[in-house]
Amino acid sequence: MKNVILQVKGMSCAHCVNSVEKAVKGLGASGSVDLAGGKVTVDYDEHKLTLEAIKEAIEGQGYDVV
Repeated sequence: MKNVILQVKGMSCAHCVNSVEKAVKGLGASGSVDLAGGKVTVDYDEHKLTLEAIKEAIEGQGYDVV
């Protein structure tokens, strides 16, 4: 398992947290959002999933991964 912390812009509420966590979970990873810090911590199997796919899933929800 690999752990990465992503800086994500545009999250401001509980709905944002749910959207991001659901998008990450849908890929087979687990994610935890720090709304105040604008960060998403993701644990994933790097043999089954790429970091790029995780970023695309988050951005697909309307947020910017920086």
